[in-house]
Amino acid sequence: MSCQHCVNAVFTALTPVSGIVSAHVDIGSVVVEHDGRATVEALRAAIAVAGYDAVLAAEERRTLPVI
Repeated sequence: MSCQHCVNAVFTALTPVSGIVSAHVDIGSVVVEHDGRATVEALRAAIAVAGYDAVLAAEERRTLPVI
């Protein structure tokens, strides 16, 4: 995401996902609070509708190669 239009598109795409209590969307990040009904798959699918891929923060961590 690189602009406010992108942020709005992602926020709007998340709106119909059941179980979301709140969503905070910034350029390059999304933080979602949910009641347990919103699955990772549902969130990723909603974000994909807006034209973006979602990566979990835990998946994004960089690791050093083991030699």
